[in-house]
Amino acid sequence: MSGREAPPIVVRRLGRVDYEPTWQAMRDFTARRDESSPDELWLLEHPPTYTLGQAGKPEHLLRATEIPLVKIDRGGQITYHGPGQVVAYLLLDLRRRNLKVREMVQRIEQALIDCLADYRLAALRKSGAPGVYIGEDKIAALGLRVRNGCSYHGLALNVDMDLAPFTWINPCGYSGLKTIRLKDFGVGDGVDAVAERLLAHLLRQFPSTPIAG
Repeated sequence: MSGREAPPIVVRRLGRVDYEPTWQAMRDFTARRDESSPDELWLLEHPPTYTLGQAGKPEHLLRATEIPLVKIDRGGQITYHGPGQVVAYLLLDLRRRNLKVREMVQRIEQALIDCLADYRLAALRKSGAPGVYIGEDKIAALGLRVRNGCSYHGLALNVDMDLAPFTWINPCGYSGLKTIRLKDFGVGDGVDAVAERLLAHLLRQFPSTPIAG
């Protein structure tokens, strides 16, 4: 974006919201936006929900539970959302930002890695397995959908949540993958504080002119 004004972005802090209406709102926003629409970044939590990507295999849910399973239109397999997890949805016009999907994924992962570095945690990527890891264990998941050059869905970072529902699935389709959270490393910040720290890193990776949402 050198030499040009950063694209506008509306940051919305939505609190704890149900999954399906939020997903539909993302789809509606993306369907009706045009070249003049500002990008948006939504920070939120969801109540307990499993989501299964468009090519996801139901057998990655290993046992019957009372947690609803929602089949959705992002990439990837099955994952879990629940209280104590920061979710960030990035509704960006990739054409306006001259971004390819692979670069967007790398920038999201870098924002997570930099956020975790603030807590003196050394996080890393894994080739062919989107998301962010500490050692062999997954602390953040990532999944996107791009329609007409515009993205939606985003990332989920585990802060202080019940991890048991992850043991009832093959997270992201990987059998035996251990899922971890910031609390496991003595991080005392809650979801809101971590969300604001992560937001700052996301805005560095996707330079924008903020607009009050």
